[in-house]
Amino acid sequence: MAEYYYKLDVGQLPDEVYREPVPVKEWLQRTIACSKKEGFPEKSLNQLLPIPWDVEAERIVGIALDMIGNVLPLLLPLLCILAFFFQMAKYTLCSILLYTGTLFVIEQFYFHTKFIKQQAGAGDLQPNDVRHNQYLFTERNITKYLSLKVVWPKSLHRPNMEGTPVIYCIVPHGVAPYGITAYPIWSKLWNDQTCHWTCAPILLKLPFISCFLKQIGYIPAKSKYIFDTLSKKGNNVGLVLDGIAGMFQTQRDEEVATLKARKGIVKIALRAGVPIIPVYGFGHTALYTIMVDPFGIMEFASLTLQASLTPFFGRWGWFLGPPRRVPVAVCLGEPVQCPKKIDQPTREQVEEYHQKLLNSYQELFETHKHAYGWGHKTLKFV
Repeated sequence: MAEYYYKLDVGQLPDEVYREPVPVKEWLQRTIACSKKEGFPEKSLNQLLPIPWDVEAERIVGIALDMIGNVLPLLLPLLCILAFFFQMAKYTLCSILLYTGTLFVIEQFYFHTKFIKQQAGAGDLQPNDVRHNQYLFTERNITKYLSLKVVWPKSLHRPNMEGTPVIYCIVPHGVAPYGITAYPIWSKLWNDQTCHWTCAPILLKLPFISCFLKQIGYIPAKSKYIFDTLSKKGNNVGLVLDGIAGMFQTQRDEEVATLKARKGIVKIALRAGVPIIPVYGFGHTALYTIMVDPFGIMEFASLTLQASLTPFFGRWGWFLGPPRRVPVAVCLGEPVQCPKKIDQPTREQVEEYHQKLLNSYQELFETHKHAYGWGHKTLKFV
């Protein structure tokens, strides 16, 4: 019987298997194959499974700490200045420092110690070892928290992509694209090339978070770095293709992907001669509630600075807190196979392969939306 799709429940992988030295065949032995062109059964990709209390608690504390840590470099200098003039600013500053300090102590001195000991050091950061660092226990716990599953077509199944660097392009961004944080799958499941995800260059200049991002392989979202990673290093690259703009596209009955103008990555793929693999993160837009002002001021400012400046609420209405426990299914579509390297792609070639990419996204969404329980939704490109 022909197999059309494969599924791996990443969140349910045993911890002893979720290790860098474990060969990929042990992961592939745990996949489930689908012999139907229309995909997996209805609502089979949106099952939320119970998890240990300590995994859930660690992610609640850890993600809240990450979120407040992202804004502190911008917020603290402003509050320090205002505190000289306004009593309320002083109280706010003290409250934020107390909140952040409490989260840090719990995460660093309880959960970090607990999980590193539990995983015999396998989930910690090591200097200059990107592949090892992608198994960090915090990101591993996200896969459990969100019951993360990954689905791919037979065209991507080993050995089809072995030895070939690829570009993974995931949408939608949502507030946070947690589907990408199962970092080892992008460096292991379909080929052995280390995957380097991209981020806004400003994030690699901020204290604390920049150190973390660099150690798990992030590179600036600039064409030079992307092209060099593909062509000179022969590694995979991952992008959240709709970027910050994707944060503001949240609709109840419609998924909106900001992709019509995202043609730069197609030009890079044509120059490097590598496939583009469309990826859809089902559930990304359900993790948080974002507050959007009616005049689009926050969206304009965020897009200008390439950093989120808009408030959002997660689980239990927690401001800048952990996401809701919503299952996430990361589904890969048919690769857009680019021809051999083209030094100077023409506008017509870029348009042609960009349209192929949009078509692959559409087919991917329509194939798997019923399995996620989103049969009523449509995908719109803007």
